[in-house]
Amino acid sequence: MVTRIISAVVGIAIAIGILFLSATPVYNLAVSAIAVIMVYELLSACKCIQYKYHSIICFVFAAVMPFLVEFEGMEVKYIVSSSCIFLMFAGYIVNHKNISFEKFCCMLTSSLLSTLSMCCLVSLKNLDSLHGVCYIVLCLAGAWLGDSGAYFVGTFFGKHKLCPEISPKKTIEGAVGGVLTVGLVFAVYAFFYQLVQGYRGYSFEVNYVYLVILGIVCGILGIVGDLSASLIKRQFGIKDFGNIMPGHGGIMDRFDSVLFVAPFMMFTLSHITLFK
Repeated sequence: MVTRIISAVVGIAIAIGILFLSATPVYNLAVSAIAVIMVYELLSACKCIQYKYHSIICFVFAAVMPFLVEFEGMEVKYIVSSSCIFLMFAGYIVNHKNISFEKFCCMLTSSLLSTLSMCCLVSLKNLDSLHGVCYIVLCLAGAWLGDSGAYFVGTFFGKHKLCPEISPKKTIEGAVGGVLTVGLVFAVYAFFYQLVQGYRGYSFEVNYVYLVILGIVCGILGIVGDLSASLIKRQFGIKDFGNIMPGHGGIMDRFDSVLFVAPFMMFTLSHITLFK
């Protein structure tokens, strides 16, 4: 437990430092590094890292895309994405005797899902010059705090198992508590965020109804992402995706709940106004 706490504190400190540098390429570099590590951990878990040609394409795609998101036009992103997919299929055709379709799909899905999800963290920052960092914080909080809330609520009130074959410790009561926790945290965070920005001279209203609903949906999506990653680990017989964070596992173990939350937040916040 001590190791887990120390890792969490170090991780939070690094995350805060990166957010302070969100207006610089350091932020994109950090997202790029996270995407590359996630792809590596997924390919290793799926026993696909041995296919060097395809792995390199996956790594390049994960490394480059977080920088290409900065371009306003979609042409470059589409060209790069299509080119990487084409090269993947070309390599599959050449080496089809050694690569099963299942392995090929694992490599393609792993690189696309993790990379494009992480790119949404860059897109969130670019949605608003004032509130961009706040959007990132809400996204990560929506993905991570639901699990903490579920743990505490499940510990005291959990009786009915949620998905016993995938994650034996998760309960329905804990899941509900975690989802409601995210909605509450969103509202509390927005309240203090409004106060701090008010002191800085920025005045705006907060749409708490949208905010709470957003938090609840993020809590649900975070659970789906976490269970999805747990299912992958169970099917491939591993406990963690890596050991880069002592007590927590790998980067994928920490960002699995972000996989579906980040795209949802990016799409939703592109169409609704939380702060006006």
